[in-house]
Amino acid sequence: MGYGDMVHNNVTIKKVSYVEGLRHNLFSIGQFCDKDLEVNFKATTCSVRTEEGEELLVGTRESDLYTINLSNVQTDKQVCLLSKATMQQSWLWHRRLSHLNFRYINNLVRGKLVKGLPELKYEREHLCAACEKGKMKRAPHKPKPEPSTSAPLELLHMDLCGPMRTQSLGEKKYILVIVDDYSRYTWVKFLRSKDETPDVLITFLKTTQVEEYLESVGISHQYSAARTPQQNGMFERRNHTLFEAARTMLSQSDLPLFLWAEVVSTACYTQNRSMIHSRFKKTPYALINNRTPTIKYFHIFGCKCFVLNDRESLNKFSATDEGIFIGYSSTSTAYRIYLKKSKTVIESINVTFDEEMASEQHSSEPVITGVLASGQIRWKT
Repeated sequence: MGYGDMVHNNVTIKKVSYVEGLRHNLFSIGQFCDKDLEVNFKATTCSVRTEEGEELLVGTRESDLYTINLSNVQTDKQVCLLSKATMQQSWLWHRRLSHLNFRYINNLVRGKLVKGLPELKYEREHLCAACEKGKMKRAPHKPKPEPSTSAPLELLHMDLCGPMRTQSLGEKKYILVIVDDYSRYTWVKFLRSKDETPDVLITFLKTTQVEEYLESVGISHQYSAARTPQQNGMFERRNHTLFEAARTMLSQSDLPLFLWAEVVSTACYTQNRSMIHSRFKKTPYALINNRTPTIKYFHIFGCKCFVLNDRESLNKFSATDEGIFIGYSSTSTAYRIYLKKSKTVIESINVTFDEEMASEQHSSEPVITGVLASGQIRWKT
């Protein structure tokens, strides 16, 4: 009939199913196991333990039923039982978070590292075709055992990627990726040509000349050997994670290639708020801004949406525009929407999203097939 949370003493059970007429409150053994817990049955008792052997719940046998009395749970043990997310919920958040690994999604839940993510156990029941296509990479190189920095912005890793074969909506062909070594917070800057790099860095570092600024604050420019990316392993790993997510999202959405800058920007935005730093067990956003990020407003890249048209005089029968969600604004609290009719990009908060079709994962074919075909798009300046 419905769902709700049940709190009893020290035990909180999320998403309890209410079944009208059921005579007993029932625990699901399968969901205990889904949470990596061990369930043991004996002739007269049963128990639920962690993988480390810590005993969480103990029950006794009454006729043919094993009963757990929640009142007997020790006061120093806080037990929270998470229900398993449905397949639709799991794939929805997998795609909202730019095809983030399910293990990372569950770590975000366990550590309460973000706000707005339902407290459920997320699992995949089959392979994600887009992930398999977009996340192919070489064998990994071991990271340095000791951290190189002790504070944000102490060391920045930078790399200029390009030129891309297809220019973006804003005529950009290059991507300057900047990664903070301490927090792994990532910035992406899009350039028309290589010679824009000094100006972009000057703006980023808030000074008049890059080299003079670096020398004035005692920062040295370190180079890696040619054709030896392993020497800059941290950045290469971060770069691979960023671009494999972008390739996966673009493959899944079946959108034109000229939206590559939008998909890279969106992947960077979501990963800053969802990746977990292995050393600090926090997201890059939390380390930089000293607060927990909220992801409740995340939506699937490439899903269909409707925007309130308040930019021009309209009659009563043409108040909304149909568009495609392509990311988040970097300057305000707003969504970036590609309008199919006018072939332009706008930013707005008055948007409703249709994620139902985009969240389906029953086949290996892209779900939003044919929403935009590259031959149907006219790029406008």
